[in-house]
Amino acid sequence: MPWPLSPPRRRNVLSVKRLHGRIEYKWLVAICFVTGLFMEILDTTIINTAIPSLTEEFDASPAGIEWVILGYLLALAVFIPASGWIGDRFGTKKTFLFALTMFTGASVLCGFAQSLEQLIGFRLLQGVGGGMLTPIGTAMLYRAFPPEERARASAVLIVPTVIAPALGPLVGGFIVTHFSWRWIFYVNIPVGIFGILFAATFLKEHCEMRSARFDGTGFVLSGAGLAGLLYALSYAPTHGWLSGTVLVTGLGGLVLLALMVKVETTVAEPMLALRLYRDRIFRNGNIAGTLSYGSFIGFIFLLPQFIQGPLDASAFESGLATFPQAIGVIAMSQFVGRWYHTVGPRRLVTFGMLMAALATLPFALLDQNTSLGIVALLMFLRGCFMAFCFMPIQTATYANIDAPDTGRAAAIFSTQRQTSAALGVAVLATVFVSRTNHGLRAGREPAEALSSGYHWGFVAASIIYVLGALWSWTRIKNSDAVRTMQPRPKEQRA
Repeated sequence: MPWPLSPPRRRNVLSVKRLHGRIEYKWLVAICFVTGLFMEILDTTIINTAIPSLTEEFDASPAGIEWVILGYLLALAVFIPASGWIGDRFGTKKTFLFALTMFTGASVLCGFAQSLEQLIGFRLLQGVGGGMLTPIGTAMLYRAFPPEERARASAVLIVPTVIAPALGPLVGGFIVTHFSWRWIFYVNIPVGIFGILFAATFLKEHCEMRSARFDGTGFVLSGAGLAGLLYALSYAPTHGWLSGTVLVTGLGGLVLLALMVKVETTVAEPMLALRLYRDRIFRNGNIAGTLSYGSFIGFIFLLPQFIQGPLDASAFESGLATFPQAIGVIAMSQFVGRWYHTVGPRRLVTFGMLMAALATLPFALLDQNTSLGIVALLMFLRGCFMAFCFMPIQTATYANIDAPDTGRAAAIFSTQRQTSAALGVAVLATVFVSRTNHGLRAGREPAEALSSGYHWGFVAASIIYVLGALWSWTRIKNSDAVRTMQPRPKEQRA
């Protein structure tokens, strides 16, 4: 008798509908996006803590083990530029679910890996999913929020962007210390399953049917060019900018990207909508974001090494000392989001860049006797000022992007962020290595030369922020972002 089963099924359907009715759709999208982006960024940062364990487990050489990270990075390079077209053609819901499923499934496989070759292969699969999560999620988010509310959408985007990198060393250090390295991949499973079920239940499908034709030439040129460039940036600090590998991959990547620009500006249906760069705020906002995010990631790359090296702290203690930066960003973003509508992006970003530069300089004065409490306090202050950069840049950059173009714009913006992160790490790591070697050649003690290298790296991060402030003050115009500065509509009471 089937009829007794009907009431429970109906109650389940009604409960889902009631949840959908109580929460606006834009916030359901935000939950999906934060879940996916948090998982992807956490995995990217947590893997670094497991490198020593992986090296021992697989008896790997430094050249071999670096492909655990490089393989993932190169897969991102291929699929981030293509993600906008894929989402527009097949639907953002289907694509987001595919990316979540691919990333979660590949995480399981990474945990089961029995050899270094298997792990690298499964990391490539992870990169396929990870490369589409951020652009597709960003496109869904900015379609769900109207232009006047995109400051709120950007505030949502900040949460996983700053919390996940801060948690990575903490979670990774704890797992590697108390459990097997395999659990750095298994932690993705419950988060991924939740994201898949939630997205399948609440997301609405959206397609841009005009994106029917696949630009194969653009896909190959952008993927190969970006992969070559990112590989060169990752390889240069340790092997030298003039080494044969760096020159071949770096220059080759730039040539392919130049050809890609020529192709994408002439074909009828390009994969990357480079025409969006005609919009002044989109162009200038991306450049400001490159300087801001590059310095941010480069600094986060160097500081934990300084804490665990000259300060002789554990990976877990390093994570505790750096985590307050995320608290500062989240706390101050609530105020910056309100000020954005009246002050505008130009002054907010310029102020944030200048103050971030000033907050970064004291790190060049730290020595072996500095307490981790001082580091934590400086990180909190730095995070407060970084909030003036992240949210306004993101919001202003998308100011004139209409709903049909959000997928392509998100692909470009995500490509820029990935490139700027690699560039920031490469520049600061190069400064660190060169100044350390200079100190050794000058006859300094190794510990003193090492500290000097870190200090100059922190100074370089501060200089990049100053350049960002100059760019923001002279190039970002409030009048270009007026659509996002309109007063936010009052929330309707239930």
